[in-house]
Amino acid sequence: MDQDKLKKILSDTGCRKEEAESIIKAYGCGEIKEALHKTRKDRCRLMDELHENGRKIDRIDFLIRIMEKEIKQTENVKGAL
Repeated sequence: MDQDKLKKILSDTGCRKEEAESIIKAYGCGEIKEALHKTRKDRCRLMDELHENGRKIDRIDFLIRIMEKEIKQTENVKGAL
């Protein structure tokens, strides 16, 4: 794979500039195992972010359910009057 393609892929994935440069340098020097290790490390970072965002979504969904429940309760009280 040429370095321009590697750089584009890393950029598309949101790889941080310093990490991308390190991966590209290792790859360009023929240290493919080192480049692979660094790439896997960045993948782990992305997975951590994914899981954290999943937890945030769960929290906001919980908040939405509470608010929807309160709206229904308020409407039921108004409808009973």
